[in-house]
Amino acid sequence: MKKTVNWGVLGAAAIATQRTMPALQLAPSATLMALASRDAARGRAAAEAQGIPKVYDSYDALLADPEIDVVYVPLPNQLHFEWSVRALEAGKHVLCEKPLCLTADEVLKLCAVRDRTGRHIEEGFGFRNHPQWAKFDALEAGGDIGPVRAAHATLAKQFYDPKDVRNNPAAGGGALYDLGSYAISACNLVFRRAPLRVVSALEFDPVFGIDRLSSALLDYGDAHAAFTVATQAGSDGWGTHQQLSVLGGKGWLRFDFPYAQARPTACHIELGDSATVGAFASSTYGFEPVNQYALQVERFSRKVLGEDVPSWPIEDALSTLRTIDALFASGRSGSWQTLPV
Repeated sequence: MKKTVNWGVLGAAAIATQRTMPALQLAPSATLMALASRDAARGRAAAEAQGIPKVYDSYDALLADPEIDVVYVPLPNQLHFEWSVRALEAGKHVLCEKPLCLTADEVLKLCAVRDRTGRHIEEGFGFRNHPQWAKFDALEAGGDIGPVRAAHATLAKQFYDPKDVRNNPAAGGGALYDLGSYAISACNLVFRRAPLRVVSALEFDPVFGIDRLSSALLDYGDAHAAFTVATQAGSDGWGTHQQLSVLGGKGWLRFDFPYAQARPTACHIELGDSATVGAFASSTYGFEPVNQYALQVERFSRKVLGEDVPSWPIEDALSTLRTIDALFASGRSGSWQTLPV
C-alpha cells in the first residue's frame, strides 16, 4: 500500500512559499514533488529554495504529470474555480485556498465535477485542523456551557497596499471574502449549520472599491452570531487581530487565536461557568504551538490514502458563499436577506 501522496503546487504565491510548501515538507504522509509557475525564474527559485524536484512553466504541464496525486491551488481568488475544475478533471485530488469560489453557482458546479470525477476536494481552512477546535467540540458536546445561544467574532488587519489582491474587487478582495469567510465558517462550525437569514452594514474604500469594514448579524433561528471584519483596522503586526466568544445557556467560552495562525503560536480557550463574574474565566485550556498548515496537509494526505480522518465537504463553502452573497445584498438594500434552503 502506498505510504505517501505526491503533491504539486500551482503558482508561487506567498501563502504557498511561506506556509503550505514548508508545511508539506513536515507532513510524513506527503511528498512535495512539483511546482508550476508562469514566471519561470520565480518558479525555479522557489523550487530550489524548497528542494522541489520538478518545475513546470505551465499549470497544464503539472496537471499532466501522472506522478502527482494532489494539487494545491493557492492562485488569486478569481482563478480558484477554473483550476480546481481542471485539476479534478485531470484526475487529481485538490486542496484549494479559501475562498473556494467567488459565487455559490461556481461551488455547485464544482460539486458536480467532484461527483463526476470521484476525486476529493477541500477548501483550505487551516484553522479547522487546530486541536483547539477538537477541544471546543468536546466542551460543547459535554454540556460545559449549555446549549449555544450566540457567537461573536472579530478579524482585522491593515491592508493598505494598492497591489495587494485583497484590495482588488475583481479578484475577490475585500473584508467579507478575505476575513469574513473565516468568521462565517467558524460560526457555522459552532452552530453546526448555516444561518437562516442575515443582515449587514458595509463601508467601502472610496479608492479601492472593496468593503473595508463589514459587520453582520446571522440568525440561526434559536441562536445568533455577530461579527465584524476589517481590512484597514487593528494592528499591523504579522498576524490578524482575531477573537471568538461563544455564549451558552449556562456559561461561555472565549478563543484568543481561533483562525489563521500565520506562525505557530500558543493559544487558549477560556471557559466561564456559573461561578464566574464578568469576563474572568473559571478554567483555561492551553495549546502548544502547532503548524496548522502541516496538520492540514497531513490529514488531507491520509484521507487520500484511505484513512478514516476528519474532512469537510465543499458544500460548506456553498453555505459560506451564499452567506457572503446575501450580506452584500443586505448592504445594498439595508434589509434582512433569507438564505436558500
